[in-house]
Amino acid sequence: MAMAAALRREGRRFASPLISSQPITHVRSSLIPEYGTDNSLLFQLRNCPHESIFVIPKMEHVPLGARSISTQIVRNRMKSVKNIQKITKAMKMVAASKLRLIQTRAENSRGLWQPFTALLGDTPTVDVKKNVIVTISSDKGLCGGINSTSVKVSRAINRLTSGPDKETNYVILGEKAKVQLIRDSKKSITMCMTELQRNPLNYTQVSVLADDILKNVEYDALRIVFNKFQSVVSFIPTMATVLSPEVVEREAESEGKLGDLDSYEIEGGETKGEILQNLSEFQFSCVLFNAVMENACSEQGARMSAMDSSSRNAGDMLDRLTLTYNRTRQASITTELTEIISGAAALEG
Repeated sequence: MAMAAALRREGRRFASPLISSQPITHVRSSLIPEYGTDNSLLFQLRNCPHESIFVIPKMEHVPLGARSISTQIVRNRMKSVKNIQKITKAMKMVAASKLRLIQTRAENSRGLWQPFTALLGDTPTVDVKKNVIVTISSDKGLCGGINSTSVKVSRAINRLTSGPDKETNYVILGEKAKVQLIRDSKKSITMCMTELQRNPLNYTQVSVLADDILKNVEYDALRIVFNKFQSVVSFIPTMATVLSPEVVEREAESEGKLGDLDSYEIEGGETKGEILQNLSEFQFSCVLFNAVMENACSEQGARMSAMDSSSRNAGDMLDRLTLTYNRTRQASITTELTEIISGAAALEG
């Protein structure tokens, strides 16, 4: 009853200017809002210029429904972060399953090139005129800095082996190394091969790949750059060197190691040059197979670690967004309650 009486009283108070003897133009001008110099909206209440003035900001500074939009934006962001977290967790599990399969093959492939290192040696500091850098990388991203590390090592080797009478070229295996090296070394790239990890590789496929490289490049030393797998969170940038038969024979004579081949019994009528040619080609195929397996294993380990970090970061972001959403919602509810109570108190007064 008190509320109804207050409404009737307020109705009479607002209707009194309309039936007064003042000109209608004055009534209209008192009801039309005017913008002040401080970007405020001025209303004269009850057609009395000496009464209190109600000031609110311009509508362009307070968009309609700003409170509901703010909470909706936070909810949409929370939903996006949850979806991203699901994707990163799934990618982590996929990388973990692939890592278990590739790790066994990488460990078994280490026994192929070790006998060649013991027989022919690995001389990364050998000085030759024609160097070919075989850079191995992945075809996909989201695996940390594993590809950037291989590219940096390849560029460093290129600077060390460059000279006035020397020639250095690239053979790239993997899309990510190709994208980075093509920016500044396009003329030095001899061959590019991608999509190697689409299907599981075996030694036969890698040996065919090695044979294509040997047929299309001229070299004195092949320097294979890859990432050697240590653990899920650790890999070591590694360079393996494979010399041509002529350089092997020259280095063996200078160091007195050519006689090591005489201790082995050789069947057939092949000469030492032919034997070194066969050993060099076989060594390159074995080292390349091990390098591809080690790099693939390092790639999955790095991707597993990167997706784990991404999942944890998404969880932290989701916690912060939840706190922001709750604070915004509580502030909106508090503001609405304050407005309702203030309006009721004004009507009762």
